[in-house]
Amino acid sequence: MENKLLMAHQVAGYPEDETAITAAEALIAGGTGILEVQLAFSDPSADGVAIQTACSTVLSKGYTVKQGLEYISKIRKLHPEIPVFLMTYGCLVYRPGVENFVKMAHDAGVSGLIVPDLPFDCDEGLTAACKKYGMHNIPVAAPSMTEERLNKMATAGFKYIYTALRAGITGTKTVITDEMLNFIDKAAVGGSIILGGFGISTGEQSKALAPHVTGVIAGSVFVNLITSNYDPANLEESRKKIYDAVKAKAEELTKPLK
Repeated sequence: MENKLLMAHQVAGYPEDETAITAAEALIAGGTGILEVQLAFSDPSADGVAIQTACSTVLSKGYTVKQGLEYISKIRKLHPEIPVFLMTYGCLVYRPGVENFVKMAHDAGVSGLIVPDLPFDCDEGLTAACKKYGMHNIPVAAPSMTEERLNKMATAGFKYIYTALRAGITGTKTVITDEMLNFIDKAAVGGSIILGGFGISTGEQSKALAPHVTGVIAGSVFVNLITSNYDPANLEESRKKIYDAVKAKAEELTKPLK
C-alpha cells in the first residue's frame, strides 16, 4: 500500500442503515480508500460528541452488533474493492469471546480490527485470533505513550498502526504541530503502514499529514455532515444533501493525497 489514501469513519446504522449506505457510497465516490466502520457502544473512551451522539442514536433504536456486521456485509457486497476496518471497544469483543468475535467480523468481510482500549501487548488474544482468520489487529498509538513503549509497538510487526495525533477524544479541532509529526515518524520506524488522524476536517490538515502517513483518518467531520443534513421527514432530499456534502468533503481531504 504505497499510495496515500483517506480512511473515512462512520457509525454502522447511523442515522439508519439506508442513509448510512448513502454516506458510504458518497465516501467511496469521493476517493475514500478504506472505510472504518464503528459499532455503536454506550461507554466509549475515545469518541467525541459527534460520534457519541451518533452511537446513542443508534443504540436507542436497539441496534445490535449482529446488525452492525450485517451492515458491513452489505457494504462489502456493494464494494468488494474497498477494505473495511471495524472499530469497536473491548467489551463488545470480549463478551462473545475474542475468537468468536473475530470470526464473525471475518465472515462479514472485515479486513482489520481497531480496538483502542485493548493494549497491543495485553490484548486478550486479539492479535492471535486476527492472524488465524487472515485479518489485522491495528493497535492505536497515542502521544501520551512513553518512547520506550511506542518503540515496542512500532517494532512488534503490526502491518498497520493507527496514530492518534493527540490525547483526548475525537472531533475537537486539531492543530498539527511538529511534535505530532515527530511522534508519527517514531511510530513508523518498524515499517508499519501508518494511519493518522483525530480531529482532521480540512484539506490543509490532510496535506500537512500526507508526507508522514499512508492513510489520513477522518470521522467526526463526516458524522457532523450526516447529522446536519438528515431530515427523516424528507428522506429522499436529505439523503441527496448528505451524499453531496460527504462526497465533497471526501474529495477535499483526498485531493492532497493524490
